[in-house]
Amino acid sequence: MQTLTRFLTPAILFGLTLAFGFWLSRSGRSFNALLFNLHKLIALSAVVTAGLQFARLFKEQAPLAGLTLMVVAGLCALALFVTGALLSLAKPAPVFVLRIHGIAPFLLLICSAASIFLWMRSEL
Repeated sequence: MQTLTRFLTPAILFGLTLAFGFWLSRSGRSFNALLFNLHKLIALSAVVTAGLQFARLFKEQAPLAGLTLMVVAGLCALALFVTGALLSLAKPAPVFVLRIHGIAPFLLLICSAASIFLWMRSEL
């Protein structure tokens, strides 16, 4: 249960990132600077807080599958930052960049949740 409570703040920040992201996508191509910067800063804080919590779990005995899922989640977070930067450029990004930016949050959520679940199960 302690593992689950460690990730409450990153989960809330991830939800806020998604909410601001959907709001941005609905607001049109000329992004509102305030919304755009809030989205970026909240996403960065979600990644940092989650990274700190996963680093604490690294110090404990970690299941290999949980570590693998965590690496995939980290790659998804990296893909989100890269595709987000490409989408923010004045020149429109290719469609596959938008698709990756739309799919990666769900892969990140699934991999993170599965990794946390595996760690919680190994604590029992």
